Amino acid sequence: MGDLASLGDLRGKRVLLRSDLNVPLDGTTITDDGRIRASIPTIKALTEAGARVIVCAHLGRPKGAPEAKYSLAPVAARLSELLGQPVAFAEDTVGPSAHAAVDGLADGGIVLLENLRFNAGETAKVDQDRAEFADALAGFADAYVSDGFGVVHRKQASVYDVATRLPSAMGGLVAAEVDVLRRLTEDPERPYAVVLGGAKVADKLAVIDNLLGKADRLLIGGGMLFTFLAAQGHEIGSSLFDADSVEACKGYIARAAETGVDLVLPVDIVCGKAFAADTETAVVDADAIPADMMGLDIGPKSAQLYADKLADARTVFWNGPMGAFEMAPFAAGTRAVAQALVDATAAGALTVVGGGDSAAAVRQLGFADDQFGHISTGGGASLEYLEGKELPGIAILQKEH
Repeated sequence: MGDLASLGDLRGKRVLLRSDLNVPLDGTTITDDGRIRASIPTIKALTEAGARVIVCAHLGRPKGAPEAKYSLAPVAARLSELLGQPVAFAEDTVGPSAHAAVDGLADGGIVLLENLRFNAGETAKVDQDRAEFADALAGFADAYVSDGFGVVHRKQASVYDVATRLPSAMGGLVAAEVDVLRRLTEDPERPYAVVLGGAKVADKLAVIDNLLGKADRLLIGGGMLFTFLAAQGHEIGSSLFDADSVEACKGYIARAAETGVDLVLPVDIVCGKAFAADTETAVVDADAIPADMMGLDIGPKSAQLYADKLADARTVFWNGPMGAFEMAPFAAGTRAVAQALVDATAAGALTVVGGGDSAAAVRQLGFADDQFGHISTGGGASLEYLEGKELPGIAILQKEH
């Protein structure tokens, strides 16, 4: 598995670069450009080497056909601003506009292709159905660079199949992500604390299962915590609840006790009558949620407890907010965990914010990226790595073709 240097002299060569530019949009306004910023160093490294850079990426989940609201046009404009040079925009993926834009590239020039998922071949499950699209993408280029970490857990045309057709290398962003995840899984410095939140416990079952044998402390928050409380026999009112995962949660609680893992659940909860910023709220003990209310954040005692559990940690991985952080009355728990990670970073710990909603939360709450050891660009990819799964987009780069 090589880095960019393994591709040799790139001057005048066409390089297909798979980036992750899947940013949140409000209409055509980008509300968080973190993933675009994260893609800049590899793009610059290629342009400075004299390559002709063909950037490809997806946005949202279109169903294999063009949808105006998922166009990458706003991303091309922002990319151009951040790079300080023009970025041509192809209005299709492998059609006439793309061919004309690629043919028009000079050394050090950049084109961004339209949303890859406007072509059904990108996400097709059957290898043969992806082949034609992969051939067309590979036909643009002399080499391929994988730098979209947020999609390396997907066996998709631009992530997997193109790498079998061209000399391939890992971009700087993917290399950095893999290095950090290795540090989390291969002999992490201890104490090793993992904070898991977010809405659905089912999404995190496999990672909890794997981490119960690796982490010293497992702190649970977000909507998923209420299934754990239900597993303990507590009233959870109208809180989020996954009945199918109750038995699994009971098993994890028992396993943690048996193996000496500190499985930390909240001692108090911020409740609301409704899922709304202006709802009536109350702070109650975790085992006393009123039947007519829903839990929407960990409470102040829990926030302090979680901060204390993170204070002496030497390695911390965090994925998923502690509550409905988008609404001010329910943001304190997530803010407390973020601040605890900032403090741990300052004390020399490796702290990793695991992408997705967690990354959006820390930025929305006013924290800067450089206050943390690493902010991942791929929540799902990070979790699958921590589950012990093989990531197709990484595995294919490690194979000899």
